[in-house]
Amino acid sequence: MVDKTAIMFVCYGNICRSPMAEFCLKSLLDKNGISDFVTVSSSAVSDEEIVGGVGNPVYPPAKSELTRRGVSFKERRAVRLKKEDYGKYDLFIGMDESNIRGMLEIFGKDPLNKIVKLKDFTSGGDVADPWYTRRFDIAYDEIEAGCRALTEMLRQKYAQNPRKK
Repeated sequence: MVDKTAIMFVCYGNICRSPMAEFCLKSLLDKNGISDFVTVSSSAVSDEEIVGGVGNPVYPPAKSELTRRGVSFKERRAVRLKKEDYGKYDLFIGMDESNIRGMLEIFGKDPLNKIVKLKDFTSGGDVADPWYTRRFDIAYDEIEAGCRALTEMLRQKYAQNPRKK
């Protein structure tokens, strides 16, 4: 029996890039028939989008981009990454170098090399923050390319090691 892979996408506030990546990957996993093998979540390195203990919803332009791309999503609110999450997930995927530094600050270290950037699966570099660039289309293109590469890696993993139901 193959264990599930648990993936956490991480960005600064958990209202734009990481939720777009979460829903993009979930959609791709579903289309590839491997959603039962992977758990996908997202979180923030900052608590800036959490007010009075309640996270802000996904930023409307990010929701609009998901809708425009035909990616289904559910309502969700920002949550902050916690130190104890390190033991619960197999992979932490940050959107930029600042997110990587933030994760290392929260976790203290990365002894199992679980932390990567999304664009490490493709061309390398950072997914620019559309909160500042206002280019949700470009951010989504970069997110989707990384999620497609990740999906292919997972598809191959589970094709070689199918779980018995």
